[in-house]
Amino acid sequence: MTRLDSLRQRLRGQVLRVALALFAFGACGTAAAQAGAAPPVPDTMQQRVAACTSCHGVHGEGSPDSVVIPRLAGKPAGYLVQQLEYFRTGQRRHAPMEYVVRQLSPAYLRDIAGYFAKQDVPYRKLPVPAVSAETLRRGEQLVMRGDSTRGVPSCVSCHGGKLTGVEPMMPGLMGLSYDYLSTQLVSWRTRQRAAEGPYCMGVVANRMRESDITAVSAWLASHEPPAGMHPEPASAQTEPLPGWCVMGKSGAAQ
Repeated sequence: MTRLDSLRQRLRGQVLRVALALFAFGACGTAAAQAGAAPPVPDTMQQRVAACTSCHGVHGEGSPDSVVIPRLAGKPAGYLVQQLEYFRTGQRRHAPMEYVVRQLSPAYLRDIAGYFAKQDVPYRKLPVPAVSAETLRRGEQLVMRGDSTRGVPSCVSCHGGKLTGVEPMMPGLMGLSYDYLSTQLVSWRTRQRAAEGPYCMGVVANRMRESDITAVSAWLASHEPPAGMHPEPASAQTEPLPGWCVMGKSGAAQ
């Protein structure tokens, strides 16, 4: 069994555990309401994001128990609301997330995205599997310079020179776990993740070998995040995106 096969199995197990937890939470809430014991629920942002923080951490810092549940704090609001919209419409597949956002309005999703985008909490060191020096060199090449022989652009050309993301739509890659990074690249390859317009990351991921996915994920996850982790302003993106890659739209600014 390859490392990526193992990741797929772990992700399926994570889906089942979270789905069961959500089911139990809903069942308990229904029973309490029927018994007349539940007090009115205040309409605060903390209450609105309670379903999110139960997995992603109190401030969206990521789960300490699962390296495949990512950090939300500090990500561009446009990117976050776009991903929530994708889960709501089924363009992006993850059963617990689809269940949580299915009935939420676009305005509600914008509020959630804006809340997590403003959170600023420390990053924590995450485990990285042992890989060879050659693998790390390949990862650095792909991240910093890409591979023109395979038509793979560098990560920095899209995700910013510090790899902390670019406003309004490009997420950061630093501070994410090896398992999350590699799982998402596989999801792009298999269309478990989707995007509007040209299938940018799907094209990139399918031009990468499985060994390249390991290399990029290990190199990114092995580096300490920089002190300033906020996304760079759009004006900082001086290198044009590949002609076949355009940014999707989002309801974040509506």
